[in-house]
Parts: sequence; C-alpha cells; structure tokens
Amino acid sequence: MRGARGLLGVLVLVAGVAVARPAVAAQTVEEYVALGDSYSSGLGTGDYDRPGGSCHRGPRAYPALWAARHPDVEFRFLACSGATTVTVATRRMLEALGPETGLVTLTVGGNDAGFVDVMTTCVLSGDRDCARRAGRAVEFVRTELPGRLDRTYAAIAARASSAEVVVFGYPRLFEIGACPGGLSRAKRAALNEAADALAATTEQRAGAAGFTFVDMRDRFAGHGVCAADPWINPLTSPLIESYHPNRLGHARAYLPALLAAAR
Repeated sequence: MRGARGLLGVLVLVAGVAVARPAVAAQTVEEYVALGDSYSSGLGTGDYDRPGGSCHRGPRAYPALWAARHPDVEFRFLACSGATTVTVATRRMLEALGPETGLVTLTVGGNDAGFVDVMTTCVLSGDRDCARRAGRAVEFVRTELPGRLDRTYAAIAARASSAEVVVFGYPRLFEIGACPGGLSRAKRAALNEAADALAATTEQRAGAAGFTFVDMRDRFAGHGVCAADPWINPLTSPLIESYHPNRLGHARAYLPALLAAAR
C-alpha cells in the first residue's frame, strides 16, 4: 500500500476449474519478476535505489533480498509504491513476464481498497469515523475487489503460464495491547479487521487462479505497531514510510515466507 499523501505520505481454467501450479524449486528458476505495490517495493525500509523516486524500490525489500541469495536468477524488479490491480495489469508490468519467467511475486489490493485514506481518517478523526471508513473499505474488499483481482491474476497467468505465482497477503498492522501515544484500541481493532477481510478475499481469489497465497498475519504476530520489537513502522518521518514493513519486516517475515514458498 502506498504511503499516505501529506499525512502518511488467465485464470488457468480447465472445464471451469482452476489448475493449481506446482511449487517451483529455486534452483530451477531462471527468471524472477517482482510485481505489486509498496509492500513489495520496499517502502518503509529507508533505503531506495532512486532516492526521491516514486516507486521506492530498494535493496532491503524482500524481492531484492531473495534475488541476492540467488545471483544466477535473472531478476526484474517492477513493484512500485501506489500500484493497484490496474497498475499491475498494465503493459509496462506485464511485458516483463514471458515463457521464461519461473517465479512471480506480488502484493496488491490495498490501494484499490483505499487504505491510504482509511489510515488518514483513523489518524486524524475519532473512533466512530475511523470505524465507518474502515467499514466502507471492508465492503469494497468483499464486493468489488474480487473481480479486480481476478482480472489481474488472469493477465499474469496469460503472460507467465509456467511460472509459480506467489501472492502475499498484508499483515495486521497493530498489536492490541498497551500503546502509549498511539491509536486507540478501537481504531486498531477496526484496522486489523479490515486487514483480515483483505487477507480473506486475496486468499480466495489467488486460490481460484491456481496461485500460491502466503498469509503474513501470523508471521508478523507480536511484531506490529505498538510491539516491543516492531517490524512495521508506526507514524514516522518521513511520513510516507508510516505503516509499512521496516527492514526487519522484510528480512524476518516476507523473505522467509518467500524462501519457504519457492524452495
């Protein structure tokens, strides 16, 4: 999901049934393409290939960390802060995929659901307004997002028919215990519930496409905002890095998850 502006800164079908793709061993992958939004580009890690650039791709993002461990694999890093399902399905991103692509990863859907605006509302407004805005996002995730994900996944499958496609979910952002100076317990609960809805929809649609879904909620458990050892940035400076995985989140959560999914 992109940082808040100003504040936070083909389905593969046979007889109508999605065909699951076998896991691809890392040693057999010749080309790895990383797609998606800021949770894949590395926004939040504070280290970027092009300082001041809008995509916020960096060497401490999980795709780059995986590629560094597999130097013989051709790596194409197209994830970009602010990307939506429409962005991922554009020619610019899809042209990176082809018959030689063995592994594709992505996070997408949060920007479609307006989570930047949700976070902005919850930080600036009271509990009731936060709950209402989060509720509207949940409704979108359950009713509108499935079709958007289906179209994007189908476009990826059509271009990379032999690739293992790993779709990562988003973590819950917050711990619910004591959080001096942070958002109220009610706001944190509403935002975590929205994250749960997004994870459920993404898992369903990724499974229908025959893709591998990786749920990140358990991997970040105990390391959200307000934790003693947080792997997600709180409201911070620069503001655009707020509420994104930090270096530890990529190295200790996303990277191990990818290593397990593409063994």
